[in-house]
Amino acid sequence: MSSVTTASENAESEVDNNRRRFLTVATSAVGAAGAVGIAVPFLGSWNPSAKAKAAGAPVKADIGKIEPGQMVVVEWRGKPVYVVHRTPEMVADLDKVDGDLKDPDSAIASQQPAYITSKDRSIRSELLVVVGLCTHLGCAPKYRPEVGAADLGGDDWVGGFFCPCHGSKFDLAGRVYSGVPASSNLEVPPYSFESQNVLVIGVDAEAV
Repeated sequence: MSSVTTASENAESEVDNNRRRFLTVATSAVGAAGAVGIAVPFLGSWNPSAKAKAAGAPVKADIGKIEPGQMVVVEWRGKPVYVVHRTPEMVADLDKVDGDLKDPDSAIASQQPAYITSKDRSIRSELLVVVGLCTHLGCAPKYRPEVGAADLGGDDWVGGFFCPCHGSKFDLAGRVYSGVPASSNLEVPPYSFESQNVLVIGVDAEAV
């Protein structure tokens, strides 16, 4: 019996691992949301099949009903993608934490597409799209939008994401705080908009 692992077997294994990671992250996200009274629904994507999505095909999601301040989760390539409808106050508060961040200007180019250049790390300022995997060990950061959370710094916390596994914190643009294990900002995946209410994850805006 041959002990050589084929490329196809490796690909299937990676898809399975990504799927398991997504389910773990998704379960954790919902559990944490319940603890702070915030709903984190999962947004059903439209075609392709689950296997095609895990292999890398783009996914579409209807974002028209996401309320201001709400986050939903979309699966892409077996990973959770966090989609947050930021309020104007959330966007304005990004300026307040620049001095507390490791990479406030998103200088690590690999963490976002080239067309993501603004401080809010988005195409549309009100809509944040980031991969929901901590850049430390791939755990699930929790959505913590409440300002002044006592366990996250009190008056200095203006909302963001917290990874309870090892204490990493990110702001509401997915930028990592200084003094935490995570080394870089949350990844912004390639994405674009098919229409005002249809988000396409996996297709660069420059390609549309």
